[in-house]
Amino acid sequence: MNLNLTGHHVEITPALREHVTLKLNRVSRHFDQVTSTHVILSVDKLEQKAEVTLHVKGKDIYADATHADLYAAIDLLADKLDRQILKHKEKITTHHRDKQLDVDNV
Repeated sequence: MNLNLTGHHVEITPALREHVTLKLNRVSRHFDQVTSTHVILSVDKLEQKAEVTLHVKGKDIYADATHADLYAAIDLLADKLDRQILKHKEKITTHHRDKQLDVDNV
């Protein structure tokens, strides 16, 4: 998985990079066909925002989260992304199963 981490009005410290990498590894455990990941961390007054775009085969998955604490925003983002990845994986496996059943019935 190719990870691209960008910060808008915030410096990407090694601790932030490690936290993002740790949280996104959970996603790659559920779905290993992620080709690239682009994470944007930004600060706007008192609002901390984390955004991610995952490029998977056939689809781009986007999620964002805002919170007063940047680490909490990253945690919320990882939870949202995890749900979206599991939903995408379920759709793929369901469609493949339907195609196999159609071939077997013919």
